[in-house]
Amino acid sequence: MHFFAPLHRHLIRFFRSTRAPRRAAPILTTLATAALVALAGCASVKPQGPSTSNATTSVTAQTTRAYHGRFAVQYVDPYGRQQNAYGNFDWRETGDTVTVQLRNPLGQTMAIVTSSPSSATLELPNRQPLTADNVSTLMQNAMGFALPVEGLRYWLQPSVAPTSQARTVPDPEDPARPKEIEQDGWTIDYLAYADAPATGVKRLNLNREQPPLGIKLVIDQ
Repeated sequence: MHFFAPLHRHLIRFFRSTRAPRRAAPILTTLATAALVALAGCASVKPQGPSTSNATTSVTAQTTRAYHGRFAVQYVDPYGRQQNAYGNFDWRETGDTVTVQLRNPLGQTMAIVTSSPSSATLELPNRQPLTADNVSTLMQNAMGFALPVEGLRYWLQPSVAPTSQARTVPDPEDPARPKEIEQDGWTIDYLAYADAPATGVKRLNLNREQPPLGIKLVIDQ
């Protein structure tokens, strides 16, 4: 309040120096006081800090994303033997539903996976569709490995999933994007991003120790 005392006297002298009638002096003094009150109110407003909400990682019903690229999977089968699978994939995400089509290098469909919060479906060539509560159970039982679809929908953005704790290492070239994410037992390494003016992830590796599983993804578009 001591800061505004000189300003208060200055405003009163200014208003009194005008040629207004004497009866207007109390009004002018009131106006000067009101101006100081307004200034004091403005000075007391504190700047807002940065937001820490999960708005950037939320997936809404209006979300639509699509990716096309290549995959390579290295896993251990139930007999302890190392196996490999590779080919092309198409990813389509509409709201809470994700559909992933896996094709071999010849373009033949290996599997079509559809995941939603309530159920999951796996379609294999020449077989009836299989259903379960989640994608991991379906793929692990039918194919020997499972893609972490629930996490990938966020990791491909790239961001952490808002459903669990995660550790993030920023990219030295651009701290706004991740270089590595550790979440839900997975380590996601971002090897390359698209060159400007394009945006988004170009290459990433996903690794899990138990059960052992390594996934390499290249996003072509």
